[in-house]
Amino acid sequence: MRTIDLSPLYRSVVGFDRLAALLDAAATNEAASGYPPYNIERTAENAYRIEIAVAGFKSEELGIEVKENLLTVTGRKAANDEARRYLHRGLAERNFERRFQLADYVVVTDASLADGLLSIALKRELPEALKPRTIEISTAPSSLIEGEKAA
Repeated sequence: MRTIDLSPLYRSVVGFDRLAALLDAAATNEAASGYPPYNIERTAENAYRIEIAVAGFKSEELGIEVKENLLTVTGRKAANDEARRYLHRGLAERNFERRFQLADYVVVTDASLADGLLSIALKRELPEALKPRTIEISTAPSSLIEGEKAA
């Protein structure tokens, strides 16, 4: 797979090194593993849901961690001491680690496990300082504008 060399951009842009690192990491991680399969869904303007197929895993065998805008979902299958003889083994019950890079101000609000799907709800919560605000425009009395002194 080809990777894009972004080094010429560093000569003319400032502050986009994080974006370049994200693109580089995405290119290397996607080719690594397709297990377990997942969906990313936009459920509202500022809400998302990640669904990961984790058939055969119990909730205590799964872990979800968020650290510095990186969501990491891990599955550690407990050792199965039973001696089983499979004629065909098509269900993958191997350990996994799946990482998702989150945008700024995106937080995990809920996680649930049902019917072999791990659903993780996410929401973008902008701080009040970053939300758009309307500024009132005050008008001065017309006498002040025309140059008359106020009493």
